[in-house]
Amino acid sequence: MSVVRTQFSVVFGFVLLALWGCSSGPNAPSISSAKKERWRAQEERACLSSRVVRNSRFIQQRSSLGGPGVCGALRPFKMAAANSGRVALKPAALLRCPMVPQVDRWVSEVVSPAARRYLGSRVVRIKIASSYSCRRIAGTRKLSEHGHANAVDVSRFYLADGREIRVKSGWNGGWGERRFLRAAHRGGCKYFTTVLGPRYNRAHRDHFHLDLARHGRKGTFRVCK
Repeated sequence: MSVVRTQFSVVFGFVLLALWGCSSGPNAPSISSAKKERWRAQEERACLSSRVVRNSRFIQQRSSLGGPGVCGALRPFKMAAANSGRVALKPAALLRCPMVPQVDRWVSEVVSPAARRYLGSRVVRIKIASSYSCRRIAGTRKLSEHGHANAVDVSRFYLADGREIRVKSGWNGGWGERRFLRAAHRGGCKYFTTVLGPRYNRAHRDHFHLDLARHGRKGTFRVCK
């Protein structure tokens, strides 16, 4: 699968850090009244037109994904594996087009090499804690990127030798686990505009949150915490 290279500016201490969380909290009326952001549809249509993401044994296009208000995506994909099928995603992630190549690149260019280097084994499966979900960011009235199928949460990595690396316990675990998880987190910042993990807050102590939200007036900032 071909991929698109994107460069992002690094911004530290960005004020929007305070807004990001992955737990859903109670359903909010604001979801149904949220304003549409034109760039989302434009970006998704451009990705679909480019055919950078194509159907395969591991990636299948689905019908339009709707929800309350602006939740959903035009033509989402069900992504069951990355790195040409070598790394299973379970359960399969439901994602909008621009997310698919970035997840694939992160797994093939960061996660897999880091596992071989620090753990001496191959990653064969990744636990997807969440992908599409029409919900608010915890503690706010802002719709989560999960509501746009523009985010994925990863909580565990399974190795070919039978080991299971959990973000929650491995972040401060043995030397290999710590180095692997930090490399996976740090490397994600090359491919996603938002990367959150255990250092961010307690809500992220057990998973990595990865998304392609636009930060700042020009959408050129990234949040990596």
